[in-house]
Amino acid sequence: MKIKDFKNIITKNHPEKRLLLSMKAQGGRNNTGRITTRHQGGGVKRLYRIIDFGQFKLNVPAKVLAFEYDPNRTPFIMLLEYQDGERRYALAPQGLKVGDQIISSENTEFLPGNRMKIKNIPIGTMIYNLEIEPGRGGKLVRGAGVGAKVLAQVDKYTHVEMPSGETRQILGECFASVGMLSNAEKKYMIVGKAGRNRLRGIRPSVRGSAMNPVDHPHGGGEGRTPIGLKYPKTPWGKHASGVKTREKKWTDKFIIKRRQKKH
Repeated sequence: MKIKDFKNIITKNHPEKRLLLSMKAQGGRNNTGRITTRHQGGGVKRLYRIIDFGQFKLNVPAKVLAFEYDPNRTPFIMLLEYQDGERRYALAPQGLKVGDQIISSENTEFLPGNRMKIKNIPIGTMIYNLEIEPGRGGKLVRGAGVGAKVLAQVDKYTHVEMPSGETRQILGECFASVGMLSNAEKKYMIVGKAGRNRLRGIRPSVRGSAMNPVDHPHGGGEGRTPIGLKYPKTPWGKHASGVKTREKKWTDKFIIKRRQKKH
């Protein structure tokens, strides 16, 4: 098991009460109580932190008051205080310190945490919390330690290389934040034991080959027998390996180059 000590990063242990929501755990069940998503349930109780993904308070400097841990996402979050006294949470990038100032504007300095329209961001700059539609708030590049790269400015679009290697064109009017997100060491975390996953709300996953034939297409046989199929299947008989699962989306037209297949 590998854990990370956040004491040198986290500067505030108690969240802002006005920026919290209480959410009822669903446990992977629908409104009738049936399990619709397997292997979910339990876990420690979490309060949801209201994150300002849009940061639409333009041309108003904000001071970084503290960095906090958010149990609902992988990067750290920062508590911002604007000049008018309002406080908001935002995703924390690498390179910021308590007391630094950031600003959201159509065009501003290329400093970590500053937010601007991507048409004004130079080629080669790393960005995060990227909008898909202007005015809808950041939807893409929000995981720990990730960042997208600005590749080119073409007409009204900006070409962006996503962390997955996929290249997309995004409207230049969309906003993005400069930098890369914090907690890059997250990918080196090793869970190490089953109890730690239970605290995260992840229930055990049983191998299909350990089940009976009535429960799974891979089930049955004596001992460790092969699955007896040409290809692996899900419990419901669909292809389970090497099959694209992305449904047709309206954003497909913005994809210039698909991500490379992992070998």
